[in-house]
Amino acid sequence: MPTTADGPGDLHSDDVAAIDELRDIWQRLRCELGKVIVGQDDVIEQLAISLFARGHALLMGVPGLAKTLLVSRLAETMSLHFSRIQFTPDLMPMDITGTDILQETQAGRREFEFVKGPVFANIVLADEINRAPSKTQAAMLEAMQEHRVTVIGRTYQLAPPFFVLATQNPIEQEGTYPLPEAQLDRFMFLINVDYPSRNEEVEIARTTTGGDLPPLDTVIHANDVLRFQQLVRRVPVPQHIYEFSVDLVRRTRPSSDGAPEWLRPLVSWGAGPRAVQYLILGARSRAALAGSYMTRLEDVLAVARPVLSHRVLTTFNAESEGISSTDVIQRLIDELQTELNG
Repeated sequence: MPTTADGPGDLHSDDVAAIDELRDIWQRLRCELGKVIVGQDDVIEQLAISLFARGHALLMGVPGLAKTLLVSRLAETMSLHFSRIQFTPDLMPMDITGTDILQETQAGRREFEFVKGPVFANIVLADEINRAPSKTQAAMLEAMQEHRVTVIGRTYQLAPPFFVLATQNPIEQEGTYPLPEAQLDRFMFLINVDYPSRNEEVEIARTTTGGDLPPLDTVIHANDVLRFQQLVRRVPVPQHIYEFSVDLVRRTRPSSDGAPEWLRPLVSWGAGPRAVQYLILGARSRAALAGSYMTRLEDVLAVARPVLSHRVLTTFNAESEGISSTDVIQRLIDELQTELNG
């Protein structure tokens, strides 16, 4: 397997210093969140990776796993404006974007004034996004893709950084409007929020049934978040990392020449080119958070499942055999690693 030693490489000395700074900030940020969030280390890391990679994330988990608390406190440690939108069947696009309201001026004239909706924030929690009808979901996804909203023919830019975290409840599907695959593809990560361990659950009960949770210190400001988002895109990526990422994504497509025979009856559709982009960006972001001056294969492997799991659509045969998209991805990773090691 080709290897590249961790070192400054082609990075400018200022970038090397900035990566060291980001690593230290990331350590402090995790310590701050640890004051109120018990466990969920992988979830916190994946949220940070997607934020600094300038991507949005979809959190999948049952109610009561502190998803809202985690997102709001993450915004608190970053001194970012946080907004929560509770998606419901009667939610309209204007409830998200805002609308023009007729106001009376000091001169006595009546004029339309645009009142911003909750999407005008730095971190937006779209809670149970699959409960709203498709036109409302589309308004949210347009803001995610374009970083702007259009209301009655006028366009309004969303101030950076802009990061959307949407949640879905995996066990309750009645009265929902599932996101189509084309819209799911707009999310960089699908993050599974699982139940805590027994010891973590004991600690949760101990810390949350007493007094109020402590306030968190601000670790990073909005301008620094933007600076580090640009830094992440300058982290060097060796050629073999690009090739591994492309090969992995191409093997998820049953119609591709590189797809293994066992995959064809299990997968209806594989991941598109955007998956390769997010694999590289996610790997770059993870490397920078770890203080590495070079993207490594282990960084790609760490982000492969959250990047690909919602982009690989399994067949009925796979579902009947209890084979999930995550299972397919893991087998592809294992096979590629075996080929590289061989």
